[in-house]
Amino acid sequence: MAQLLPKALLAVIDELGRLPGVGVRTAERYAYYLLRSNTRNADELAKAIAGLHSGVKTCPVTFALIDASEDISPLYSGADRNKKLVAVVEEPLDIIALERTGQYHGTYHVLGGAISPIDGIGPEQLHVPELLKRLKDDEVEEVIIATNASVEGESTAIFMQRQIEQTKLPVTVSRLARGIPVGVDLEYADQITLTHALEGRRKLS
Repeated sequence: MAQLLPKALLAVIDELGRLPGVGVRTAERYAYYLLRSNTRNADELAKAIAGLHSGVKTCPVTFALIDASEDISPLYSGADRNKKLVAVVEEPLDIIALERTGQYHGTYHVLGGAISPIDGIGPEQLHVPELLKRLKDDEVEEVIIATNASVEGESTAIFMQRQIEQTKLPVTVSRLARGIPVGVDLEYADQITLTHALEGRRKLS
């Protein structure tokens, strides 16, 4: 049977199909759109993707994503950030969700995932030691555990609470209030829900 599509187009479809949540039909539509659009659009997209890894790095303190030209995340080094208040999130994009509320002015700590034995992710894969060090170095007064409202997120929250308590430091540990529906990742929660969740956070006993 003859090849139905040009090799160059098939190659783009295959690569787009590797993206999470993108099926074959969606990949085909994206690829065909790029083919039909102005050549400049495809060139700009290719340029942006090519510079992605060289233009982005991880903050050595918060593990948030920062420009390659920066040393520390401005969400940590900024004069308006309260270093005594730390929100612990699973992934870097969770920071965007909290920042959009305009209600949070502390700093962040990205764990790099959640405890999930079925996926081979244990506590040793997370940035927990670095957080515990920050508690002492920055004289942190409160840690808001802002992991996702999922089984993995809850397990991680409980683990984090125990780890912080074992330091014997005078740190209050709180959790986002249940304004966030179970099963909804922080990244997709709306701003009003997140605002209420921040305002209604509770201390873990």
